[in-house]
Amino acid sequence: MSRVIRAALFQTAWTGDKESMIQVHEQAVRDAAAQGAQVMCFQELFYGPYFCQVQDPEFYAYAESIPDGPIVERFQRLAREHGIVLVLPMYEEEQPGVLYNTAAVIDADGSYLGKYRKTHIPQVRGFWEKFYFRPGNSGWPVFDTAVGRVGVYICYDRHFPEGWRALGLEGAEIVFNPSATSRGLSGYLWQLEQPAAAVANEYFVGAINRVGVEELGDNDFYGTSYFVDPEAQIVGEVASDKETELVVRDLDMAKLREVRDRWQFYRDRAPGAYSPLTAP
Repeated sequence: MSRVIRAALFQTAWTGDKESMIQVHEQAVRDAAAQGAQVMCFQELFYGPYFCQVQDPEFYAYAESIPDGPIVERFQRLAREHGIVLVLPMYEEEQPGVLYNTAAVIDADGSYLGKYRKTHIPQVRGFWEKFYFRPGNSGWPVFDTAVGRVGVYICYDRHFPEGWRALGLEGAEIVFNPSATSRGLSGYLWQLEQPAAAVANEYFVGAINRVGVEELGDNDFYGTSYFVDPEAQIVGEVASDKETELVVRDLDMAKLREVRDRWQFYRDRAPGAYSPLTAP
């Protein structure tokens, strides 16, 4: 019997302050739930600007504890109220001076399931992330949620195929990639990498990107969020490249077995031959 999951992505522009940004996302959860969404992911560092366009310690103040900080607790209540799984990409403070780019995962009953910490941290013009984040040390967790097995890979991670495969080996059915990526730099990769990862690893991918130009820099975030299936087919339409948009799509999980039975990538992989890949 086919198992269909109704999933949501939310792309939006920076509102100008943290509290209004949180409120915009709270309303997006209500709107997604009203459309029957069962799982939802926000964009990278969802409640703030993309402050990595500059290097300024004042933005350390956006970090908070996960899971016992106020934002996670606020969205736990919302997840419980609406019966929806939430993936919250946040700025995490493990302790003063130990900061991560993290996604917290909350189940549909409001329980905290765990976190993924971004592994690959860029340090290039407009993306000064090593100033703000330590490389993640969480490994590649896959979370058993009310809708199935969910993984997370964050923005720059998507350029590295190894983590995509590790999530597949852990049994991921849907992998969300919350991002802040800018026009003119990575548009061609945005259209290629995530469909390729969905095909190579035989799961669904939800790709989320913010929109707009923020006051901290000239990065033009181009949205175009989408879901893609394991045959590289976009599910429904790609979102706007300029406007705030809630993307809600039905994902047919029967497609996973169909594609895996056809190709047998997991059967035919040869891990014993890959040791050079782990060499520094």
